[in-house]
Amino acid sequence: MSVVRRKPDWGRPPWQIDFRPRSRSLPRATDYAIVGGGFTGLAAAAWLRHLAPKKTVSILEARRIGAGSSGRTGGIALGETAAGDLPGLGDVLGGLPEILGALRVDCEFEAGGVYELTHRPGAKRRSAKGAPIFWADAGGLRVAEEVPGGSVNPGKLVSGLGRAAQRLGAIIFENAPVEKIEYGELVELVVNGRVIRAAQVLVATNAMSLELSGLAERAEPKFTLAVATRPLTTGQLEALGLGMRRPFYTVDLPYLWGRVLATNSVIFGSGLVHLKDWRELEEISMGEGEAGELARRLKGRVRRLHPVLGEVEFSHTWGGPMLIGEGWRPVFARHPRTGNVLVLGAYSGHGVALSVYLGRWAAEVMAVGRELPRWNERREPIVWKV
Repeated sequence: MSVVRRKPDWGRPPWQIDFRPRSRSLPRATDYAIVGGGFTGLAAAAWLRHLAPKKTVSILEARRIGAGSSGRTGGIALGETAAGDLPGLGDVLGGLPEILGALRVDCEFEAGGVYELTHRPGAKRRSAKGAPIFWADAGGLRVAEEVPGGSVNPGKLVSGLGRAAQRLGAIIFENAPVEKIEYGELVELVVNGRVIRAAQVLVATNAMSLELSGLAERAEPKFTLAVATRPLTTGQLEALGLGMRRPFYTVDLPYLWGRVLATNSVIFGSGLVHLKDWRELEEISMGEGEAGELARRLKGRVRRLHPVLGEVEFSHTWGGPMLIGEGWRPVFARHPRTGNVLVLGAYSGHGVALSVYLGRWAAEVMAVGRELPRWNERREPIVWKV
């Protein structure tokens, strides 16, 4: 695999990652190597040091931490996977604050619930206090249900997990793309032309570097978009039905999701750029091509939702990669070439809480032998590209 050299133009989200790890020289060997510095990799690295403080943990990030899906997500935290509550998954929303508390991460986590919206003509308009949502979208968009969930500040979550991992003794290497993995009794990772030997490896690159994870034939990379409005008044939020500040997403098409930020700006997200190969992400520009056109349409759609938004201005336009797994299920499995490499990802847009929760689980698999989840058990053979 060639080294990624070009930085794509994916726009700028309305939060910042304000943590930069200390500069270190690449090691020749490490007990645990984590490939990918997003929510999953950072959480797993911190938890590995929490469980095994005498073991060395190295995070290898191709660019900067949070540069992929994690730093560009909308920040909606949900309690299930995109495929629902899978066997043995457990309490994701209960586990997230436990992990954040243990690692001393403050990411503005709120768990006040999430609105599911529907376009169904026969659905009754919900009139819950602070939630009289009725938007002019494909005939009418209204609240169908309220489900467990909440939101986080993605920039603070990435930053907090990075600080926790470094504080606990994990070493984070940015601009350290893994170019190749050689499988043996010790796993050899080629990074910027140098070889690092690791006893165990977690590949947590999600939509990027699918040859490393072997997911090129098991999951589909996409690029999704979002916009943030200029701050609205409290009265405007009430008129929109967002006075309770609950995140929302549609359960039917056309898809739309969003949430209110602490600044009273509102995020709206929708649209997918379909890709044949994950490397096409390197060519995407928010100001042109299909991504630019989808962003323009999204802004027009938002302005048509409600009179309050008719002339709204937008402060941010951005996008980010996501990976959709088979049957919308996340992948959490051992690599077929060796049991010393775990692969975790393909959250299908439900990765905010799930990625941190499963990152802890992955650390427990690697450090203390916890079993993998049962949803990996399949009757049909798994096809990996290796």
